[in-house]
Parts: sequence; C-alpha cells; structure tokens
Amino acid sequence: MLIFEVMEDQKLTVSLIQTHLHWEDTQKNLLMFEEWFGKVPMETDIVILPEMFNTGFSMNTQLTTYQDEVIQWLQVQSAKISKMIVGSMMYAQNKNSFVNMFFTCDMRETAKNENQYGFQAIYAKRHLFRMANEDKFYTAGEKKARIKLKGFNICPLVCYDLRFSVWSANTYNRKHDTVDYDVYIYVANWPMARILAWDTLLPARAIENWAYSIGVNRTGVDGNNIEYCGHSAVYDFKGEKLLFADNQEGVFSITLDKENLDKYRKNFPAYLDSDEFYLIQG
Repeated sequence: MLIFEVMEDQKLTVSLIQTHLHWEDTQKNLLMFEEWFGKVPMETDIVILPEMFNTGFSMNTQLTTYQDEVIQWLQVQSAKISKMIVGSMMYAQNKNSFVNMFFTCDMRETAKNENQYGFQAIYAKRHLFRMANEDKFYTAGEKKARIKLKGFNICPLVCYDLRFSVWSANTYNRKHDTVDYDVYIYVANWPMARILAWDTLLPARAIENWAYSIGVNRTGVDGNNIEYCGHSAVYDFKGEKLLFADNQEGVFSITLDKENLDKYRKNFPAYLDSDEFYLIQG
C-alpha cells in the first residue's frame, strides 16, 4: 500500500471540473483548464480533473512526448491557485511501458514539508478497458494507493475500476481499529451509452465501503465519435446524492465532513461485520 500524507483537519472541500476535452490536443486542453482553474473557489482543497484530461481517452501513446510539459504546467497551476490538483494522464514509465496514471500535484506552501509536495505519479489504472483495446497499449497497475489530506484517507481510482468492487473494497483493520479509506475518487471518460452503470455504481461504492464516493466524468464527443454526458457526482456514506453536475460544464464544489462520517460509522458500524480478506498485489 502506497501512502501519501499531507495534513490534518476535519473538512475537505473538493472541486470537480466537468468539461469537454479537445481530442489529442494537449495545448488546447491546458489553456482550457487554466480558464476553469480561475473559477475554482478559494476555499477548495483539491481540484479533480477527468481521466486523461489533456488528451481524451486516447491510445496514441506518442502523445507522452508532452509529458514533461504537462507536469511542469501542473506544478505552475497548483502553485498559482494554491490547491492540490489530481486527475489522470497517459504516462511513460519508460520508452516501452505506458500507463493510465492517476497523479497528484501539490505546490501549496503548506505542503512543502510533507510527503506529497510536487508532482507524484501515484496509481496506475488497474483495470484496462479491453473493449477499446486499452490493454494493448497500456500496462495494468498492481498496487492501490492512498492520499492523506486534511484527515481524510482518499483512494484514487480510474474509470473502468469502478466496475470491480473487490479492487475498490474498503477493509477494516481489526488490530488497529481503522478503516482504510474515507473517500473514493473515480476519474473517468465514461460514455453516455453506459451512463446508467456509472450512476448506479458510484452510490453503490459509497454504501458498501462506508465512505464518500466522487466521480468526475467529461462531456462532449471524442475523436472516436463517442459521446459523453458528464454526470459527475458526489455521494455520501449512505449513498445519498450530495452533488450532481448532470450534463453541464463547469466547476462544481462541495465540502465533505469527516465528523459526520465518523459519527455514521460509530452509530452504524457495519464494517465490524465485514469479511476479512487480503488483495494479493504485485
């Protein structure tokens, strides 16, 4: 388990950016997201971008030639808005290995002495979408990760991972009386044709894992003529919808309360009856 720590608190304000993407055009996408960043509320702690935010869901791994430029841009933008920025991008591990990488970028002054400072490639997408031949171009990840931010343990996941409950599963550590995750973040390019599954599984993951569940999807049409309708959303630990972006483009923000989550778990400790199991990773 990879763990990335930042700081402690009891409330976490998240901003979801739901937008169209310019197909395989990094420059246009970066300029567009700079405009969106200008609309992020000051109180936001973490800004969440869609899957492959700078290219769209592309198998053209040659676009990783822009990788260093994108990383430098993320660092500049994180420092400028003083927020942690997360999302996914195609990422070259070496000249022969590419992954769909969930990253964090945190250039805030308050994060300088923490493990998470700067750009971090933290989680390679585990479940590759074979129906689009993603498994032919990218390498599947082998390890889950954890981001610690303001007292919240966050699980970063990517698109197709949402369909696999065992990989997402929260676990209760009986020895230390702790639960692994408080928040799940799924970044995606989830097509309109299968949006019912997205709308169903996001609250299901919240309910079964006694945690907040966040999904950030895109809108528009990509270069393969696949249509996307957004439906970015935030659900609480009971599966209740806290935020729903429908098909609108914009910055959508909400504050999550750790005290409410802890109180729910105390009053309804279903995790105490959860099955003990261990994922074999690596």
